[in-house]
Amino acid sequence: MTIVWAILIGAAVSYVLTSMGGEPFVMADSLVLSAIFAVIAMILGDGILRQESK
Repeated sequence: MTIVWAILIGAAVSYVLTSMGGEPFVMADSLVLSAIFAVIAMILGDGILRQESK
């Protein structure tokens, strides 16, 4: 589920930022941003946040 949400949120953020900047929307850039979001979410969820809650 993390990857699905990362793709959806990354695509939305990428679309809004490119629209505000007057640039064309490129899906490949959106997927790169989504991959970065997914990695960060997995690191936070499985590593850092889980260790602090114990």
